[in-house]
Amino acid sequence: MVAAGRGTGTGLSRRGFGRLAAAGTGFLALGRPALAQAVPIRLLLDWRLEGLSALFLAAQEKGYFGAEGLDVVIEPGVGSRLVPSRIAAGEFDAGFGDINALVRLRDGKPGYDLKAVMMVHDRPPFAVIGRRSRGITAMPASLEGRKLGAPAADASFAQWPLFKTLNRIDDSRIRLETIGFAVREPMLASGEVDGIFGFGPSATAILTARGVPAEDIVVLTMADHGVVLYGNAVMVSPKLAADQPGAVRGLVRALIRGMREVSTHPDAAVQMLGRRSDAAQPEVERQRLAAMLQQNVLTPHVREHGLGGLDPARWQQALDQLAMVQPLRDRAKAGDAFTPAFLPAKEERLF
Repeated sequence: MVAAGRGTGTGLSRRGFGRLAAAGTGFLALGRPALAQAVPIRLLLDWRLEGLSALFLAAQEKGYFGAEGLDVVIEPGVGSRLVPSRIAAGEFDAGFGDINALVRLRDGKPGYDLKAVMMVHDRPPFAVIGRRSRGITAMPASLEGRKLGAPAADASFAQWPLFKTLNRIDDSRIRLETIGFAVREPMLASGEVDGIFGFGPSATAILTARGVPAEDIVVLTMADHGVVLYGNAVMVSPKLAADQPGAVRGLVRALIRGMREVSTHPDAAVQMLGRRSDAAQPEVERQRLAAMLQQNVLTPHVREHGLGGLDPARWQQALDQLAMVQPLRDRAKAGDAFTPAFLPAKEERLF
């Protein structure tokens, strides 16, 4: 099993790693096929175990993977933008990563056919998070004259060129400082920077836990300011999709059940995270999960049309926006980054 972490550590204990691997075999007790008959899937998360990643744990602990004949090993990641390239390199069979990075990967590797099979972030959590006491308001122009911190590999920071273009921000008047993931929120809390790039729900939960008053936190969600992109999706390797299409369908079904589980029983989901990660803080994870579900996953569009798919017209708009900041060499190939072929019927995906 490949060990993956982020920053100074993954937040996952050695016992947690063992449980991640062992949980995939839990279906044996349910009378399912023997492990030798199960389809092994190595699945990479976007980040360490926190918040929304509980849906993957729920699919394991509740036996949903096992019920589909899958032996899934889950590993924490080092950022959503790196997930597609690590699957492409053959390290993993599936992952939870940034679909915009997948579009770029396909455009740069025309011979590679990695695709997303289940959209999760219908509304992307990309944001600039600042503090009113540091001069940042709900208006994007307030970022001018400020000092912003961003990890170089951050998915939100990757959309900064688009965000500043759409909102006519003069970034020559902004001081951008490269900082690590681990110190991002602490630096904003201590006033070393005026704002940071990150996922809005996650950053807000961390900042309030560090004592920053909620009324002092400003979240400039990019989706509220013209960015129509999607966010993280479940993606699978071309080999897995071609050799085991039934397993991919089963993976998607299990994850939809996992999402239903965590949205219905969030307290139990937080407990799952606590059992797997020594770094998990129950109240922080509870806030993260609730906010992400409400703001980014179970959107009005998803409640009407079902979890996992995307809107074709919006997808074309998203490709237009990606091409605004870096032209696509083969739009058709790059844009064929998502397939609905492995999704169950709409009725099974409604929340």
